[in-house]
Amino acid sequence: MTVVLTVSGVMLAVAGLIVAYRLLAGPNSLDRLAAVDTLIALVICGVMVWSVYSRDTTLVPSIVALAVVGFVGSVSVARFRVADTPETARAARRPVHPPVRDSADRSDESEPR
Repeated sequence: MTVVLTVSGVMLAVAGLIVAYRLLAGPNSLDRLAAVDTLIALVICGVMVWSVYSRDTTLVPSIVALAVVGFVGSVSVARFRVADTPETARAARRPVHPPVRDSADRSDESEPR
């Protein structure tokens, strides 16, 4: 059992180093966001490995809290992200068309109320 835990710990550490490189050298903010998401997933996996090693089930609520924080953080950053380059800013400059009024929106002024 300790061999499996050691191998999984080493794999998580190597994955953490790779993710840290992507976090620091990411060409744009979406790459960094994916790296932070992956880093949170690695922390969750590390806490689970520790929970299995120590045979302690009280860490499960903290794992759920980490998952919620990771989800809310990535969704909010992706929602309010500012464009990095002029090429990606084109989507934000699309023209906004005025609303179209149809016959249901117009009131019939010829009929008395």
